[in-house]
Amino acid sequence: MTIKVGDQIPSMKLMAAAADGPKEVSTDEIFGTGKVVTFAVPGAFTPTCSAKHLPGFVEHIADLRAKGVDRIVCMAVNDPFVMGAWAKDQNVGDKIVMLADGSGVFTKALGLELDLVARGLGVRSQRFAMVTENGKVTKLAVEPPGGFDVSRAEAVLASL
Repeated sequence: MTIKVGDQIPSMKLMAAAADGPKEVSTDEIFGTGKVVTFAVPGAFTPTCSAKHLPGFVEHIADLRAKGVDRIVCMAVNDPFVMGAWAKDQNVGDKIVMLADGSGVFTKALGLELDLVARGLGVRSQRFAMVTENGKVTKLAVEPPGGFDVSRAEAVLASL
C-alpha cells in the first residue's frame, strides 16, 4: 500500500552521506520536525537524475527555504558511499540530505518501490516528491514510469 497524504512517516534507521563518511540517521530525526521536501530518484548518477532532478533542487534551495522548507532530502536505493560521491560530483555540500536507502527497506515501507530487475537494476525507488510536516505527509507526487514532471523542483515550489 502506498503512503498517502495524512500518513505518518515510518520510523526506521537509514544511512546518510556526510562529509566525513556515512552516518546512521533515523527517519524520526530527518522527518520528525519541521517542513521537509523529499525527492526520490531511481538511482544516483543516472541520466535524468544527474542532469535535471538533483541539479534543479540545488538551484532552487533558496526558493524552497523562502517557502518555509526546513530540510531538503534526496533519496535513492543506493549505498551511502555512492550517494556521497554523487553529492560531491553535483556540488551539493551540506545543502541537501543525501539519504541512502541501500536495501530499499524504507522505499518499500512507503510503497514506492519500482521493480527494474528486468533491466538489471534491481528494485529501486519510483521517482517522486513528497512534503512532510512534523512527520506527516502533506503532499505526494509520484511520476509515471519514465516521467519527470510532478517531482521536479519547480513543480514542488509551485505546490508550496
